[in-house]
Amino acid sequence: MNITGNKILITGGATGIGLGLTERFINEGNTVIICGRRESALKEVSDKYPSVITKVCDLSVEAERVALYNWVADNHRDVNVLVNNAGIQQWMAVTDADFFQRAQVEITTNIVAPVHLTSLFINLKSLNTIINVTSGLSFVPLTKTPVYSGTKAFFHSFTLSLQYLLKAKNIEVIEMIPPALNTDLGGKGLHDTAPPVSAFIDAVFQQMKDGKTELTFGFSEMMARASQEDLKQAFNRLNPAPVA
Repeated sequence: MNITGNKILITGGATGIGLGLTERFINEGNTVIICGRRESALKEVSDKYPSVITKVCDLSVEAERVALYNWVADNHRDVNVLVNNAGIQQWMAVTDADFFQRAQVEITTNIVAPVHLTSLFINLKSLNTIINVTSGLSFVPLTKTPVYSGTKAFFHSFTLSLQYLLKAKNIEVIEMIPPALNTDLGGKGLHDTAPPVSAFIDAVFQQMKDGKTELTFGFSEMMARASQEDLKQAFNRLNPAPVA
């Protein structure tokens, strides 16, 4: 991927990894559009970076996904990069009374929305790159986030298929695989001891400059290269057996 001179749509681009990508892509000389549910968060970014174009959109709603695509097609038809970044992580147990309802929301946001957006945006003649943000948990689940881990495993597999399927359309598909980072994903304070987003961004941008299509860092790099035995050991470290 050429990391400069693009027009890029980043879903969930106002916070966490999405914000880190927004800032870096701007600094690399790109035009950036971000979308998200909270207008206040979008405004905070646009106040700091006046060149950013914002669009309020709840990606969990099918009609709003269609409206987002139509808005881009009508007003920003030169968008050539789609970054499927938006996602939610819920710490929960299958025995929770509201487990299924929360799982539905997570599946819609983390799977249905990016799959739908992909199917829409490949119709843009200008599109030449899709970046899908998966997770190190694509390879080994954290059982405290059973649905999130499952959605990212799906998204990893889907991305591998896209890399093959979209070759005929000359669309490059890049998988960005973060480990746990110091963000509010899953809830405030859960990842305070994790590496900073800035370190991850530095690493993956260097990998993009090197022409790589699988972008890893720290834990996610180890999991992407792990043997089956390594994955079993990682599972046991992430999910210690409960004390009797």
